[in-house]
Amino acid sequence: MMQKLIRALGLAAVLVAVSATAQADMKIAAVRNDLLQNSAQIKAAQAQIQSEVDKRRAALEAEGKLLADDVQKYQRDGATMSVDQRDKTEKDLNTRKAQLDYDQHKAQDELQARSQELQGAAINKIRDVIFQVGKEKGYDLVVSDAFIINPAVDITDDVLKRLNAQGAAPGK
Repeated sequence: MMQKLIRALGLAAVLVAVSATAQADMKIAAVRNDLLQNSAQIKAAQAQIQSEVDKRRAALEAEGKLLADDVQKYQRDGATMSVDQRDKTEKDLNTRKAQLDYDQHKAQDELQARSQELQGAAINKIRDVIFQVGKEKGYDLVVSDAFIINPAVDITDDVLKRLNAQGAAPGK
């Protein structure tokens, strides 16, 4: 909420800084932020991230189940084991538990970094298309996350159509 206010105040400051004569000649367009959530690029990035999360989760859950089964077996059979077997099994179970915890944290960090990478690439593509559409339509300034008073300056639908026509492929 505070960021939106700061952005709105920043936009107002930019507009006030422009002289009255320059304002008359300047063409300004706006893009709604829902563009980001509705573009094919963002949807593809989110689907890829979800796929990677699901794959990692399944692998970690399988490892966790194996560990839980082995702990249960140890609890059941521990009384019949020799002291050396018990010590060795406890050490193995503790090592596996520590490794599983490490793998979970590592996976979370890697997935977060991957998410930022994919979303960043999609956002860069969106920015490029916003620039292209704004330039083609003769606008001097395109703002995002603004209060759009006049729908005639809203180029969101044009940008979204171009993005969706290009598809989600990073090279397009």
